[in-house]
Amino acid sequence: METNQPTKVTVQAVIQAPVEKVWSYWTEPEHITKWNQASDDWHAPRAENDLRAGGTFLTRMEAKDGSMGFDFGGVYDEVNTHERISYTLGDGRRVEITFAAEGQETKVVETFDAESTHPVEFQQAGWQAIMDNFKKYVEES
Repeated sequence: METNQPTKVTVQAVIQAPVEKVWSYWTEPEHITKWNQASDDWHAPRAENDLRAGGTFLTRMEAKDGSMGFDFGGVYDEVNTHERISYTLGDGRRVEITFAAEGQETKVVETFDAESTHPVEFQQAGWQAIMDNFKKYVEES
């Protein structure tokens, strides 16, 4: 029996910062452009974010050498400040991020529907690399 349920992939990090700072750095465009890339040869030159249910977001991701790039965007389904964000990507895949305050640290867990073009392990590694960049950026700022 075949089901059309997408494969769910999870990445996470425990960040040494209070949830208020983690939330701001995750959601504000001036911060998103500083951490939203999987490797040093990529960058995010532009980000837009209308953080509310029904609001849209877009981050431009490009290779620094100009050889390729793409827009990563979607529509927010749910926004609960300092707790949870869920959204639907332009291709219909769903993403959910939870923020769990634990004193002066915050656990961020991101679960997304895998796409069918690349191996799941490749997708998980890429999204985890972005999460690791986020952790480093928050903790060093």
